[in-house]
Amino acid sequence: MVIMGVVVVVTGPPGAGKSATADSLANLLDPSALVSGDAFFGFLRNGAIPPWLEEARAQNESVIQAAAAAVGRLAEHRDVVYDGVLGPWFLGMFLRAVGVTHLHYAMLLPPLEVCLERVRSRRGHGFTDHRAAEHMWWEMKRAEVAPRHVVTEYEQPCAEVAALIAQSLEEGRFAYP
Repeated sequence: MVIMGVVVVVTGPPGAGKSATADSLANLLDPSALVSGDAFFGFLRNGAIPPWLEEARAQNESVIQAAAAAVGRLAEHRDVVYDGVLGPWFLGMFLRAVGVTHLHYAMLLPPLEVCLERVRSRRGHGFTDHRAAEHMWWEMKRAEVAPRHVVTEYEQPCAEVAALIAQSLEEGRFAYP
């Protein structure tokens, strides 16, 4: 596989602003594609384990690998933005499944209270579990990731955060590994 596009992962806990930021970022890149990790988890039906539970690890790995394979195929011809909860503990596996030597990893991490309020006030979103959101926030907060990958600008509109990420792509701030 010959990869021609840039792969950007926009991640963070629920309520971090991933989807709006990823959408804005994909609109800044041309040609581009946007892959939603939530869509791949939505494929699961009977027997699905809530992905934030420890016993869901094998399930999560297979779903993330499927999403990464889609990212890799799309990246053959365009820049791809992946939007999803992708902790750094899955990053190496994701990179291999995409089939690239490197990608860009931006973890949005507003304060816990901001994320929880955003989850609480969501309308028309399938995920509203306050306790699970808090659990995932702490998982991301405690994760071993270089500080350069963490985006803490949460008071800016998502379009401005996307522009910051786009500018940083050229500078290599979010490059992984």
